Amino acid sequence: MAVTPLLDTVACPEDLRKIDKRDLRQLADELRAETIDAASTTGGHFGAGLGVIELTVALHYVFNTPEDRLIWDVSHQTYPHKILTQRREKIRSIRQKDGLHGFTKRAESEYDPFGTAHSSTSISAGLGMAVARDLAEKDNHVVAVIGDGAMSAGMAYEAMNNAGALDSRLVVILNDNGMSIAPAVGALTNYLSWLISSRPFLSLRDIGKQLARRFPKSFQTAAARADEYARGMVFGGTLFEELGFYYVGPVDGHDIDTLVPILQNVREADTLGPILLHVVTEKGKGHPFPKPHSEKYHAVGKFDPVTFELKKVASNHPTYTQVFADALVKEAEKDERIVAITAAMPAGTGLDKFAERFPRRCFDVGIAEQHAVTFAGGLASEGMKPFTAIYSTFLQRAFDQVVHDIALQHLPVRFAIDRAGLVGQDGPTHAGSYDVAYLACLPDFVVMAAADEADLVHMVATAAEIDDRPSAFRYPRGEGIGIDIPEHGVPLAIGKGRILEEGTKVALLSFGGRLAECRKAAAELKALGLSTTVADARFAKPLDTDLIRRLVLNHEVLITIEEGSIGGFGSHVLQYLAMNNLLDRGARIRPMCLPDRFILHGSPTEQYDDAGLEARHIVAEVFKAIDQEHRVFELKAKA
Repeated sequence: MAVTPLLDTVACPEDLRKIDKRDLRQLADELRAETIDAASTTGGHFGAGLGVIELTVALHYVFNTPEDRLIWDVSHQTYPHKILTQRREKIRSIRQKDGLHGFTKRAESEYDPFGTAHSSTSISAGLGMAVARDLAEKDNHVVAVIGDGAMSAGMAYEAMNNAGALDSRLVVILNDNGMSIAPAVGALTNYLSWLISSRPFLSLRDIGKQLARRFPKSFQTAAARADEYARGMVFGGTLFEELGFYYVGPVDGHDIDTLVPILQNVREADTLGPILLHVVTEKGKGHPFPKPHSEKYHAVGKFDPVTFELKKVASNHPTYTQVFADALVKEAEKDERIVAITAAMPAGTGLDKFAERFPRRCFDVGIAEQHAVTFAGGLASEGMKPFTAIYSTFLQRAFDQVVHDIALQHLPVRFAIDRAGLVGQDGPTHAGSYDVAYLACLPDFVVMAAADEADLVHMVATAAEIDDRPSAFRYPRGEGIGIDIPEHGVPLAIGKGRILEEGTKVALLSFGGRLAECRKAAAELKALGLSTTVADARFAKPLDTDLIRRLVLNHEVLITIEEGSIGGFGSHVLQYLAMNNLLDRGARIRPMCLPDRFILHGSPTEQYDDAGLEARHIVAEVFKAIDQEHRVFELKAKA
């Protein structure tokens, strides 16, 4: 355990504000040590939190949280924030079942005024809070902390543009940890940042404005531009000034002795409207590992708190992400029109491997999913074959572009949807629950789901061949099931599933990654004397209607199983059956999907158990259907 005598006296920010300002450096060092020690137990997001240790301490010291609202964009950097806000005792439960959430969550603490896990939402939320405060005639502060990566998304600029127009009092802190958009931070820039945020300087500016108003309009305009651009040339804040923000910075985000008085100046600057404070930090600052890391240890597994050696998890099979990346590289070797697009997740989607092989054909557009989709549409319109690899949860952010820019124009953009289904410790904010429901409703859109590694390789090849409409294939997070992976993919027949096991009484029709659980359930059902068919649909759109008809007419019970929400594959099956008078003939139909609620974080096994999609749940659903069938027969007999 870390030795933290000063931190031990801080249970909440009110305790923090009682500490002598001269001791804040020690408190920050102890908070960093505690964060490292806690992460050794649980793993999880790491580098971002270490980069904002001093900023976290300074914010809670200067602002009166929770009355003053503090919003952390994305919030994977909030482990130190949670430690300081009455959650230290639970910090080693973070991302574990029934433990702390990995991101900010309103229901978890009054110090989390807004839940964030997707990027670039903090300024919009903060502006809404600031306007609500103004309407209620309150005087609390609202602070939004947004990382530089999140500033690549258009929503941040939409919010800033609106904030500048409304002129509400709002503080935005740009946590710049690697974009190199600012000159080097040193003593001079720190001093100048303090100076331009101070009351004397602001008073002088105000006097200058008052004097300028006594001169002709042209002089007033010239004076305003001179002030704006003079500071813009020195500090690089002209863009933010154009959006209506008063820019302060850059400031060394690890120099707590300078950071605190600047934040105090910003807090007292009530007449300026929105303010942007540019803070430069180092992601992963103070990390204990001996080797450098390209992502500054953005996320880590458990590690030894003494030797700092990462604990290796035995891995027998490649991940679905690796299988996708390898398959796409092989397809691209055969077809120079294939290009790949990612929205700030090259390693997460496996496209870093594609970029190594084809650097000119791989595009990381930043945290800008909307742009990624329409950019892919532009490529497709000129004859290229774009594969847009985006996590299911992040593709939600670009749904309008998928509909309007891709589907409506029948552009052959291929969507590789990673992290489909439940994703474990990241919880409901990152779960891939809805992509089937929101894509399969679109006309002439091909929607596939891989049941295993081989299936995924074939679906990459299939998507490469589809050149007249958009397509998508989804695959789970984590390792495959361990089957042989083909050297090259073979395009599948569009809209055709497959039967893996033949039976006569029960049919299990799987779509996606629950196929292995279906086969376990089938084995148990057969052992209980229920002859069971196992089928893999492969396609939610177009449906294999011949396969569905056969299963319904030749079995007593049909269960559809998918790792997606209501409104997905099972709903399309029921729609087909209803429209073709097949619901009242043949088998009893039972759709199994994710329940109509958000599944809390935990291990994937714990989550799927909670969702009721393990083999034992499938068996139980079969017996419920059979029991109901017997009861209906008994009622008819009595009648």
